[in-house]
Amino acid sequence: MKCEPRSAGPFAYRSLSARPSFPTPTRCASFARSSIRKAFILAEINLRIPGPTPCREEVLEAVARPMMNYRGPEMAELMEELTVNLKRFLDTSRDVLLVTASGTGGLEATIANTISSGDRVLGVNAGVFGRRFCDVAEAFGASLRTIEVDEGLALDPETLKSTLHQEKNCRAVLLTHNETSTAVAHPIEDLCRVVREESDALVFVDAVSSLGAMPLPIDELDIDVVISGSQKAWGVPPGMAMLVLSEKAWKATELATSPRFYFDLRRYRDAQARGTFPFTPALPVIYGLSVALGFMLRETPEGIFTRHARIAARAREGVRSLGLELFADPEHASSTVTAMKVPEGIDESALVALLRTRYHTVYARGQEGLRGKILRLGHLGWVQEPEIDAALRALRSALADLGHRI
Repeated sequence: MKCEPRSAGPFAYRSLSARPSFPTPTRCASFARSSIRKAFILAEINLRIPGPTPCREEVLEAVARPMMNYRGPEMAELMEELTVNLKRFLDTSRDVLLVTASGTGGLEATIANTISSGDRVLGVNAGVFGRRFCDVAEAFGASLRTIEVDEGLALDPETLKSTLHQEKNCRAVLLTHNETSTAVAHPIEDLCRVVREESDALVFVDAVSSLGAMPLPIDELDIDVVISGSQKAWGVPPGMAMLVLSEKAWKATELATSPRFYFDLRRYRDAQARGTFPFTPALPVIYGLSVALGFMLRETPEGIFTRHARIAARAREGVRSLGLELFADPEHASSTVTAMKVPEGIDESALVALLRTRYHTVYARGQEGLRGKILRLGHLGWVQEPEIDAALRALRSALADLGHRI
């Protein structure tokens, strides 16, 4: 079913051409020329990291639009349009909160609003971002139990089930839908159902690098908090976390005793109901999100999910055609990022530098313990096959330059 976005409304209330023209001071001319040169260089780069992702020209133009009074009627109209379109895209009846922060800020907001010091929390360590969610919970005093999963593998629902049998007083379960550091997509639907069948715990899902690119039926799975970030599948600059809370999670916000102020989600809920924000928001990101979401609704969620799955399969096949080994379990391969092992005898740092300087292609490096061992190819957001094909050609050439036989 095609989703038609609501009209641009106040988003077009002033065009770029309506801006007054200001002379550039002579002392700033050199800096301005340098910035323009750098912008042109960046525009020629094939940025293939799993966030921040490239933005459409229309989004970049929107980001450059004039500021508005975020407590005024134009903002209220824009927010009504934006929140309706977000709920439509996500197929949820719940409100979608926008918080000026990174995805990690969204994780912290989740814990701060629902967990009290001493609460028993179950987390999953299957990579950098699963660990990060656990670290945030510990920072707020949670009594944490961690399920350890080898990097490159997904959490087995049976392991989660047996662990929950041992944790009768678990307050919350922290799950990661798409572990960006290993390119693994966990079987989130099965995992959520296990939690619902085996406990009364809150279910939190880090969907920072999956929401908007991979299916996640929030209401059907009765997930209590879902967290995403603007710079990933949404194709918008960094700076905006998105959170979707269940009624059960909202009740938990009234019971939790953890300190919070800026991240008090009740403030955001109440302010958004009035068409505004409790604190100054990242207006350019909101402008960009409004435009990006219009494109996404016209493509339809189903079309976007299909495109990401198709491009991911093409990326994995391209990696295999180079004789390289995929890092993630193929049965749980991500639709937004592909990880490959660096061939034996190849200096990973030299490979990354050559890709960037000679072939104008930026891959993501491995993180923490995987640094120097894997490369990651991002394919999420505003992406099509030609960008991935070009990235793979660049990798072939760079490997050959370093003496690797393919």
